[in-house]
Amino acid sequence: MPARLAVRRPSPTTASFTASNAPSRRTWPAKLAFGVEIIIRVLGFISILLVNVATLRRSIFFEYQGLGIPADLWLTNVGALASQIADHYPYSIVASVSTVLMYLVWRKGYTEESLLVIRGLGVQTSTSSSMYWSSAATRFIPTTQIQDIVIHEAFKGFEVRFYLAIIVEGERDVVVVFPNMLPKRMILEEVWRGARHCLYESKPVASSG
Repeated sequence: MPARLAVRRPSPTTASFTASNAPSRRTWPAKLAFGVEIIIRVLGFISILLVNVATLRRSIFFEYQGLGIPADLWLTNVGALASQIADHYPYSIVASVSTVLMYLVWRKGYTEESLLVIRGLGVQTSTSSSMYWSSAATRFIPTTQIQDIVIHEAFKGFEVRFYLAIIVEGERDVVVVFPNMLPKRMILEEVWRGARHCLYESKPVASSG
């Protein structure tokens, strides 16, 4: 899905630019679909956990510790189904399939990257994790270390791609903004103008060309 840009300016000296390819959830059908997705993820997680517990229910450790799980659970329809699956396959297969399914349950399926600009302080880049349980990777660059913010072009495969970069004093490599998304040049130019205006200018600057 193509990247979309969201711009927030809480004050004249602060601006936030977020590029995301997450599905839009502004309409009621989209919100309903997202709610159904969350329910499926939760049920999937519980089912995977229950099957794995069922594979251990006859172990010595489980027999003595019990893990606080009532024995009547395995007499219910859900518990009986989990037990049947656990007994039918060796634990190596159950563990392997569970790992793959857990990855799918916790995987976001979209990327979100942002640039926060604060005049007088600096900029912070952020890239969201691909998993729900992991936090985003962030980096803060003080204004005193920022030499320039530019738009470069590079080859990716057989096509030319544009990218927004921050030149940091004392560093050999530039810091790429939106490194995974690599939005189109039109979006990059909007972020470039807004970031420079927020950092340095009292009025909008012209395009980088």
